[in-house]
Amino acid sequence: MRRFGGFLAALLFVPLVLATAVRPAAAMPVDLELVLSVDVSRSIDAWEFDLQRQGYANAFRDDRVLEAIASGALQRIAVTLIEWSGVTEQVVVIDWMTIANVEDADAFARALESKSRSFAGRTSISTGIDAAMEQFAKSPHQGRRRVIDISGDGINNSGRPVTDARDQAVAKGIVINGLAIINDRPNPIPYWRGEPEPPLDQYYMDNVLGGPGAFLIVARDFPDFGRAIIAKLLREIALNPGGGGAATGRPGVSPAPAMPHG
Repeated sequence: MRRFGGFLAALLFVPLVLATAVRPAAAMPVDLELVLSVDVSRSIDAWEFDLQRQGYANAFRDDRVLEAIASGALQRIAVTLIEWSGVTEQVVVIDWMTIANVEDADAFARALESKSRSFAGRTSISTGIDAAMEQFAKSPHQGRRRVIDISGDGINNSGRPVTDARDQAVAKGIVINGLAIINDRPNPIPYWRGEPEPPLDQYYMDNVLGGPGAFLIVARDFPDFGRAIIAKLLREIALNPGGGGAATGRPGVSPAPAMPHG
């Protein structure tokens, strides 16, 4: 009977340990809560996806990004990464992680490198914004700033109007920045209005960016994504409205000042 009692006590102890292990992290103040909201629609082929995914991982191992994190008052940020495609296709790839040092950043990068692609459907930027807002609602952290970092290679062709999603996010104090990837391959899904697609950078400026100091970075193509995401992260993390290598014009056009939206 004693052995059975000990066995029963052990069984009761195991769920307690497991529950403790998966308990969400306690709320922690951070300089920035950043949602990386990433387009993985069908216009992005496997090679381009790999460049994009590795670009994010390499960026968090970059010394300049780590220095930007260390420059904040609290010297730490909270980051989560989601992938999205069509209106019903969004997933949290990396849940909220606090990054305060090289070990944290490398853990984020390694976790990202271990994940497979989530989707390859239509392009619903509004879904990418809405999914990011859900992540903010679940965040255990307390950020001095909250930013959605939207990256993609096409316009919204699925789901509700992107401007509605943007305006609702901005009304809650969120800043939405954009990284427009110029893709020279035709979009396999025609523009829903039956008209030629507008220039992607201008579309992002008019429809996606929102909040005080919102800005756009343009990647000339997918091989240029690694440079572009580092420039974007430096500007977002260090809150440097005038720097970070930003470009708001089309490739070949001199960079213009970032346009606040909202």
